Amino acid sequence: MTYFVGAYAASPSANGWNAETETQYYTQLKKDARIKGLEHPFVGQLHIEDDEWFLDNISTEWEFVFTCIPGIMDAISKNPDFGIASDNEAGRQEALDFMLKARDAIAKLNAHCGKPVVKAIEIQTSPNREVSSSSAASLKTSLTTMQSWDWQGARIVIEHCDTFVEGQEPQKGFLTLQEELDTIAEVNESLDSNMGVVINWGRSVIETRSTQGALDHIEQAKAAGLLAGLMFSGVSDQETEYGAWKDSHMPAEKTEHSTIGADGSWMTQEEMHKCVDAADAKTLAILGIKLGVRPLDAPLTDRLAHIDNALSILESAK
Repeated sequence: MTYFVGAYAASPSANGWNAETETQYYTQLKKDARIKGLEHPFVGQLHIEDDEWFLDNISTEWEFVFTCIPGIMDAISKNPDFGIASDNEAGRQEALDFMLKARDAIAKLNAHCGKPVVKAIEIQTSPNREVSSSSAASLKTSLTTMQSWDWQGARIVIEHCDTFVEGQEPQKGFLTLQEELDTIAEVNESLDSNMGVVINWGRSVIETRSTQGALDHIEQAKAAGLLAGLMFSGVSDQETEYGAWKDSHMPAEKTEHSTIGADGSWMTQEEMHKCVDAADAKTLAILGIKLGVRPLDAPLTDRLAHIDNALSILESAK
């Protein structure tokens, strides 16, 4: 099998943009036959630093999944009402304007590659309910609008992020998974569309404070017939460089076959294999990894080694 890699999270430019080291990074990624393509961050333009650099350094044989979470979190920091699920109409419209820019960036990437290479766009149901009001009704209105746009074959999927839990500091604080599933089902039925849900392992574990939470969310999405993808990023309850219960995309724990791993990560080989099996992952449109690496000045070799470790774990699943 081949997998999507959220390469931006493990980028050697974590301490500041460096085109030379980033080119070295992409050169190595293109050599790995297990990588089908990138989970690519959308921040308001095709590439956060340089669209032309990006187009020059990707493989035109890669496939892509856009993720809107980096741009959404930046927007929320400036306007807490920003989001496609926002009950604040101005904040909801601002989010739709952002999604229009994502649509245009998808068209730009497809045009460069000479074919539709963007397979999906992962959207997230902001705003944070701890500080702003959101609802399934607002989400339904936004999804109905978005489905009227030309996405050039890219499937709209909601990546579930941790919802607001009373007494627990949220990392995202977005809608519940059930609200997302119910809304998608309604819009799919009314518009004959094919939206789905992606489960992010780390974000489900952060929400539930349990590795069982990721399995439960997979089963919940499967039961609704809407499971479209599974992305692995880790988390820990320990105060390491990655933080306790932080959405820092902690790498996988070491295995008996690996020389590198993140000590204290709850994302072990056993837990990853459980989820791959529960999701029937070989049938999913989206399957992959997204790893942050600490320290921020870690060498490129360590970053690639963490990616290799996680991909090897996926490959070893039955």
